[in-house]
Amino acid sequence: MATTERVTEPAPTRPVRRDPRLAAVALGYAVLQLCFAVAHMELGWDESVYLSQVDPHNPAAYFSAPRSRGVSFLVAPVLVFTSSTLALRLVLVLLSSAALYAAFKVWEPLLGRGRPALAALLLAGLWITVLSGPEVMPNLWVALAAVAAVGWFLRAHHDVTDRGTALAGVVITLAAATLFRAHDGVWLALPLLAGCAAVRAWRRPGTVAAVLGGLALGGAQWAVEAYVRFGGIAHRLELSSDTEGGMGAHLGAGFRAAYRALNGPQLCRPCRIEGPSLSHSLWWLLLPAVVATACALALWARRRAEEGAAVTLLPVACALGLALPYLLLLDYSAPRFLLPAYALLALPVAGLATRAVRSMRTTGRRYAVAAVLGVVLVAHLSVQLEELRVNTADARDTAVRYRRAAEALRRLGIEPPCLVTGPRAQPIAYAAGCVSAQTAGNNRSTTAADIVRTSGREPTAVLFDPRDGHLPSYARDWLPRPLPGTGWIAYVPWAPPGPPGQASRSSAARSLSTSR
Repeated sequence: MATTERVTEPAPTRPVRRDPRLAAVALGYAVLQLCFAVAHMELGWDESVYLSQVDPHNPAAYFSAPRSRGVSFLVAPVLVFTSSTLALRLVLVLLSSAALYAAFKVWEPLLGRGRPALAALLLAGLWITVLSGPEVMPNLWVALAAVAAVGWFLRAHHDVTDRGTALAGVVITLAAATLFRAHDGVWLALPLLAGCAAVRAWRRPGTVAAVLGGLALGGAQWAVEAYVRFGGIAHRLELSSDTEGGMGAHLGAGFRAAYRALNGPQLCRPCRIEGPSLSHSLWWLLLPAVVATACALALWARRRAEEGAAVTLLPVACALGLALPYLLLLDYSAPRFLLPAYALLALPVAGLATRAVRSMRTTGRRYAVAAVLGVVLVAHLSVQLEELRVNTADARDTAVRYRRAAEALRRLGIEPPCLVTGPRAQPIAYAAGCVSAQTAGNNRSTTAADIVRTSGREPTAVLFDPRDGHLPSYARDWLPRPLPGTGWIAYVPWAPPGPPGQASRSSAARSLSTSR
């Protein structure tokens, strides 16, 4: 007897709905960089130092003890193919936008899709974040690595099936943060290790090993260089402290400097400017209160067993670990110093905003709260856009002066191999293809006698700023030559090419060398 078997068709699966919000934020971040921070933007001071370390066409500038080489390694492949500043900027725009997306994407299994996208928008909307994207500077990369590292750390305990991937993510991202800036990597790792000690569920050998492994992997190059160039780790730390002006208990000074430099300049040292207006700094002053509220609500929700508090408390702890050294141990500041803290604090702020909307019981109230928060966000972003315009123009004007000075030096006959010393020597020397050297200050790398000897065998210039510069004694009988469009003067030990009868460079140099 034949039987018929009933075949049941499987129920059609609903396609996974894609959420484009985080991708849209990353794309908008790239557009902002292209519109405001890339066009006509020459290289800055610190950028020239980091680039010179891996530039095959220029001599390396002095690399001081506090610096780390991660960002130099990041841009090295670009310099192999081109020396174009515009091409470098465009590559960094793509990389920083992709890194923003990848860093906050790590948090989607923990927070859903809306909160990480909003947090990414809060970070990308800051003027210093936009300006830092195409720059050869380490702080933004530390910030994005820190966001990813804390996210992977929490995911290692959120989903057992994801644990191996998450621990590998901790190692890689923490190593990246440490490679970009060794000191920040340590301050980021400390709250993670403290969490391992305090939370029983995190007290696993694999977690601790991942944190220590990432720290060791990222800091190995820095430690080896400490012994090769600075006589050991302890001595490098001591030199780093001296370079930073003596790291210590600058309790009020560091916080005041950070507030005054909130909207520029990019480096406030010494920081004696007036603070920003209340309308342009209100978000910064309210940030501690907003974060404290988010932490309090997270603890309250934990007691009600609604959701874990770690997704709020751990980013805050790591943000404090990264911010406090700059707020308490230094007497100067730069807006980029706090980028890692801003990046991590954007997560609980976004969570608080989302909670405020969802806590409303009716749809009408939800829309009303969302509208109010949207207006606040637009007002905040408009202030940041204004500051972006001002600071981009300032950065461009400063970098253009460096380029003009380098071009003027070339017209004077300062061509490779050559030496430039004095204020602002590092960026100008890099633009001119020369070696930079200093006899005093944070970048001291030579002596006056060495400079005089060098001037006898290759083109040499001493830069001088009439407003606040100090002319070295050995250059007082050198020839002053204004650098048009800069306000600076170059002192050279010879007369530049000119009418017949003028002393030649070589004879003047030999005369100077003999008289010395």
